[in-house]
Amino acid sequence: MQELVIISGKGGTGKTSIAAAFAVLSGGAVLADCDVDAADLHLVLAPEIKQRKEFRSGHQAIIRQAECSGCGECERLCRFGAVRLSGAKNETPKYVVDPAACEGCGVCVWFCPKQAIDFPEQACGEWYVSQTRCGPLVHAKLGIAAENSGKLVSLVRSRARDVAKKHELDLVLIDGSPGIGCPVIASLTGANLALVVTEPTLSGLHDLERVSDLAGHFRVETLVCINKWDINESLTSRIEATARRRGLKLAGRVRYERAFTEAQIKGQSIVEHSANGAATDIRRVWSTTAETLEKQAGAANMNGRLEHESGKY
Repeated sequence: MQELVIISGKGGTGKTSIAAAFAVLSGGAVLADCDVDAADLHLVLAPEIKQRKEFRSGHQAIIRQAECSGCGECERLCRFGAVRLSGAKNETPKYVVDPAACEGCGVCVWFCPKQAIDFPEQACGEWYVSQTRCGPLVHAKLGIAAENSGKLVSLVRSRARDVAKKHELDLVLIDGSPGIGCPVIASLTGANLALVVTEPTLSGLHDLERVSDLAGHFRVETLVCINKWDINESLTSRIEATARRRGLKLAGRVRYERAFTEAQIKGQSIVEHSANGAATDIRRVWSTTAETLEKQAGAANMNGRLEHESGKY
């Protein structure tokens, strides 16, 4: 089983549009939407949810008002400003915890003299296993102001691998998060190949360098795709030169085209909507990406065979 993760150093580069096109072109893969903070692959693939599970992670402090003495120790110790005084001035002081500000550190729980603070595990969102016209999709939705997105991404990837084994599919196609934070690290770690989608802007160039450094740290082979390359040809050339200097293979260019928006309005990928223009560009990018995956698989099989034969003697 191989894992291809599509990432971008910044948002808005067209990463999900290309992931949706790859889902169609792959001809049989498990899809994993690991952009859990703002998942949108489902908008194109129209999944039918088969399994829905609650995601629980971390803890949140909740003060039991009936047992609170109003001493204020919790407010004094909280370094996040999450504990606040509640009630009128002439009443016994009562304190409440702002769930959006609570970091779940547990200090107030440990030092409450009345032991009046509960510390339950927090419901942070949901994850789903769905069926789409392109194959199974594992995706998730993180709750508002919820954290632990990296842990949820790891869960989505794990379930996607389970689904791939069940259906005997040898490719997991991951739509990762933009940037270089925890969800990107969780999307990238242990993947076979990364495709970085960038755009010909200064921020696109800068963030390509950052995310390729991250992929290099985890020793993940990296390809580069320049989307909307024709809006700034000089910067496109500069990005390609930077990629070569860093030892990154160029997967191809994709032109800017209104057909992307038209396809999204119809709930389609660009390769379903059109056979020419940008759709042709993406098919070339997929061909290069698939060829790289095949070479990796061949090398892995050869290494496994050599190790097996050397163990005989």
